Amino acid sequence: MRKLFITRKLFVTIVLAGVALGSLSRPVFAQAPSKEEKRRLILKGSKLWPVYCNQCHNARPPGEKAPYEWDQEIMHMRMLGNIPADDARALVEYLKTR
Repeated sequence: MRKLFITRKLFVTIVLAGVALGSLSRPVFAQAPSKEEKRRLILKGSKLWPVYCNQCHNARPPGEKAPYEWDQEIMHMRMLGNIPADDARALVEYLKTR
């Protein structure tokens, strides 16, 4: 019984430490890019869209989604499509400008 209590206590400690450390890390898209960086990302995203997105999706009309909605979409598709973080950031900047 005591061994089970110690195991639970250790598990709870590890989970809480993970949550605390996770809350300290910044999200992927937290920092707004500079104007020059944004141009570079948009150009890169326009080249990556046919590679990652056009295989399954048709082009969406501009303004169909609000910019914040693209953040949610790209995180979901990043997992499904195995998209690297740098490419996902370029894609989301491109999609927000359309």
